[in-house]
Amino acid sequence: MHVVIMGCGRLGSTLAHNLESRGHSVAVIDQNADAFRRLGSDFGGITVTGVGFDRDVMRAAGIERADAFAAVSSGDNSNIISARLARETFGVSRVVARIYDSRRAQVYERLGIPTVATIRWAADRMVRHLVPEGTVEVFRDPTSVVSIVEVPMHRDWVGRPLKSLEDATGSRVAYLMRFGMGTLGNPSTVIQDGDQIFMLVTDDTVGDVLDIAAGSGSLREGN
Repeated sequence: MHVVIMGCGRLGSTLAHNLESRGHSVAVIDQNADAFRRLGSDFGGITVTGVGFDRDVMRAAGIERADAFAAVSSGDNSNIISARLARETFGVSRVVARIYDSRRAQVYERLGIPTVATIRWAADRMVRHLVPEGTVEVFRDPTSVVSIVEVPMHRDWVGRPLKSLEDATGSRVAYLMRFGMGTLGNPSTVIQDGDQIFMLVTDDTVGDVLDIAAGSGSLREGN
């Protein structure tokens, strides 16, 4: 893949190195040439100095052959303008924008532009650590129908397969965290003490899923 990144701050430079280490070609745009120092001497991609939503600048970065585009500058307006140009003008299919204003992020997601609302994400992560019994979403799809939530588990689920949890809740396990590492698991994966379980839910089902996982419902009945 060829990926164009608009913004060479800490996130943009980290993303560039991550993608390059995976074998992808990368071009980074920033209007401040000094920002490219963050990439280091081992960066083998393209750097382009200029405004990230200028068509000529985007072309110089290879936007016309790009498979993906990430807008991660410090400005919401610049990010969304460049993201829309990448998708609507240059036909890039995979586009994502970092947006600080979570309310605006929701609007752009409904327009079909995936966003990462930095402040909302950070706040949700903080809440999960401060109030572990709370329910905090780690993902919600652009249509605002399906979300992924961490489901606090009753200790009686330890030793049971994921399939039993899915059957009891009528929901699917998206992934689990074990010893600090994410894993997809499978229906026969046995739940271990300390596992963090993340499940796919809707607003209509999340209450029941949480109740059952916490130990009520079918688990109390011995199913």
